[in-house]
Amino acid sequence: MERLVVVPGINRPVGLDVILDFVPFAGPTAAAAIGAYLAWEARNLGMSKWQMSRMAGNIGVDWALGMIPLVGAIPDFFFRSNSRNLRIIRRHLDKHHPSGAVVEGSVTTP
Repeated sequence: MERLVVVPGINRPVGLDVILDFVPFAGPTAAAAIGAYLAWEARNLGMSKWQMSRMAGNIGVDWALGMIPLVGAIPDFFFRSNSRNLRIIRRHLDKHHPSGAVVEGSVTTP
């Protein structure tokens, strides 16, 4: 959601979050709703209240910065709440479910 395309000239990835911030009020709210869904799924993984409050704080700061008219998209270049929240989830999973594995590959059809 935060690294969808690379902007030519600045070579910095931007995503749906930045694009949504250009729509006043509704855009940051929609981005926060998507982030809240991520937090909801993290809750289902058994995250602690402290971790959940950190995730909610990240979403809240991102939403509040996005609500600033005209310049609300600029902070999203630097404060990526969903990336921060995914880092919290990964640390939780690495600590509590260390035997989990990621299987990568391709499907071949005859």
